[in-house]
Amino acid sequence: MIACEDLIALVRNYNPKTNVARLTEAYEFGFAMHDGQLRHSGEPYFSHPVAVAAILTEQHLDDATLITALLHDTIEDTKASYGEVAERFGEEVAMLVDGVTKLTNLQLSSRETKQAENFRKLFMAMSKDLRVILVKLADRLHNMRTIKAMRPDKQLQKARETMDIYAPLAGRMGMQWMREELEDLAFRVLNPEGRQSIIRRFITLQKETGDVIHRITGDMRTELEKAKIDAQVFGRAKKPYSIWRKMQQKEQGFSRLSDIYGFRIITGSEADCYAALGVIHQRWRAVPGRFKDYISQPKSNGYRSIHTTVSGRDGKRVEVQIRTQAMHDVAETGVAAHWSYRDGVRTQNPFAVDPARWISSLTEQFDGEDDHDEFLEAVKLEMYSDQVFCFTPKGDVVKLPRGATPIDFAYAIHTRIGSACVGAKIDGIRVPLWTRIKNGQSVEVITAEGQTPQVSWLEIATTGKARTAIRRALREVDRERFIKLGHELARSAFEHVGRKATDKVLDTAAKHLLLPDRNALLARLGSAELTGHDVVQAIYPDLARDDGDAISPRRAVIGLEPGQSFERGPCCQPLPGERIVGITFRGKGVVVHSIDCERLGEYEDQPNRWVDLHWHSGTHPAAYAVTLDLTIGNDSGVLGRICTLIGEKKANISNLEFVDRKPDFYRLKIDVELRDVEQLHSLMLAMEAESDVAAIDRMRDKTRFIAGSS
Repeated sequence: MIACEDLIALVRNYNPKTNVARLTEAYEFGFAMHDGQLRHSGEPYFSHPVAVAAILTEQHLDDATLITALLHDTIEDTKASYGEVAERFGEEVAMLVDGVTKLTNLQLSSRETKQAENFRKLFMAMSKDLRVILVKLADRLHNMRTIKAMRPDKQLQKARETMDIYAPLAGRMGMQWMREELEDLAFRVLNPEGRQSIIRRFITLQKETGDVIHRITGDMRTELEKAKIDAQVFGRAKKPYSIWRKMQQKEQGFSRLSDIYGFRIITGSEADCYAALGVIHQRWRAVPGRFKDYISQPKSNGYRSIHTTVSGRDGKRVEVQIRTQAMHDVAETGVAAHWSYRDGVRTQNPFAVDPARWISSLTEQFDGEDDHDEFLEAVKLEMYSDQVFCFTPKGDVVKLPRGATPIDFAYAIHTRIGSACVGAKIDGIRVPLWTRIKNGQSVEVITAEGQTPQVSWLEIATTGKARTAIRRALREVDRERFIKLGHELARSAFEHVGRKATDKVLDTAAKHLLLPDRNALLARLGSAELTGHDVVQAIYPDLARDDGDAISPRRAVIGLEPGQSFERGPCCQPLPGERIVGITFRGKGVVVHSIDCERLGEYEDQPNRWVDLHWHSGTHPAAYAVTLDLTIGNDSGVLGRICTLIGEKKANISNLEFVDRKPDFYRLKIDVELRDVEQLHSLMLAMEAESDVAAIDRMRDKTRFIAGSS
């Protein structure tokens, strides 16, 4: 474990004015609070917070962040309280420690909506003070460095979480060195054979070619000295995971990869950066399409550098990055450069980005995303993206992720322009909206009044901002459509019980169902979140129960054992009046199938599971859903007449879904609740006679089955 004096010495190297007394007090307090606690490796637990603080000293961070690192587990894992930390070390440190504690409690590796909601909380925590995530990243880095002491299943969980979330986040924040180390440590757990294979091939390559890095570094220094450019040159082989990712993306073997070496040139001025670029391009052949100027067009996290790829010795490609020392400091620490100290004072690095502005730009586009899964998708798209720079016709620069299209460009300018987009020109030539924009291209958006976003745009757009805006607009369009459909369904449902769906009735129903107004009620009815029966029952509960002495669905089937339950097979949706048979399932009772159901063939060799059943001969309620596949003409009023016809046949519509929309017809699936097979035949006969119905079939799908059945 690093001693207190050694930690303070690390801080004094860049901040001689550090508050030694406060750091010492934090060290001693953390040591006392964690006394007796051990890590999985058997080491004293406090060795971990000290190591986290030491990692943060490499980024020259301020005292408050270092004290937070020393105390980051005290509120969660010891008897220390928020109030005690605030009293001893100040409100700023207490809030940071509390923020790290909350991040630690987020289970970011859990699935689906929970993961998305935790991502949202993570971004909220970052927006309050970005130092919280800096401590958390250092915490994760040390945990990954010591991961071998954990159980194998925990190692896999932490490694996946690191690869999916923390490594990309570190990269997005500009801390590329940390991203690479986190990826490599996770890669070591997730694919140890793949990593060892890369390392073995590197060793073999070095034996065959000698020390390529030393030779090319020497050549570059010689050329720069000839041009009287004062610069430092560093070279290295890329990390195993970076090589592995290139192999997967390019579908190439190791021997065919060319740019596995990277070189960095640090100059004294911005002018020398461009002069050095000229020297490199004069001496070695530049690879077309591999030049990026992040000095004139910096990344949103403050990163500035010139990137180029050239053909070096023996035709091998090497990547070269050229930047000044100040740019390099930001490139190494990213957003953390805002809190960096040098010689006892806060560094005034002109390239350090304002953390508040950075996190605001990252999160503002997600604020309007109601759906958690869509929020998660948008976050991941933005975190993993690389950038291209393109221009408006006036010459303004627009930054977009690699693979962006004119739709993304239009929404990046303004949501109104994106929604009205009907076409685009790239470098003056009309192109399809799915065209991928390249670096340096000029893009012109063509708009038209009355245009609205199309569903197909979701497959074209790549940025979170564009996809969020498109989804929001489509929801509004869907809302209007659902309200119209809800009107028809409500009218049909109320006519079924001899009543009218007036505005007053619908307002009253909305109030009973705790909805804001009748439009909200109709939208839910049209989107199948409510059924017509639900709405009728809210106003006329007695009329909604109009089946009198009808047989309860719970006792509709005869032949079951006492206490045995049953479910209708979704594959065939059997109705009273049809011949049926049951298949037993552990924990599910009996699943009832019609005698001609195709799924029964799967159980031919299991006769002990078959049960002879038949329907009760009495009157059944209209409670058995059947799905109809319906194709109707695309004319006004057709859907309303169909809904009315279904109501006249004393059937209830429980769900309606559009499957296909064409200029001349609609194809839809309707779930209709029926009494028996006779009512089904009567309904289908009446609908076939309707001139606007092109086709109607009862849907039976053997791929639909009850979840968990086997």
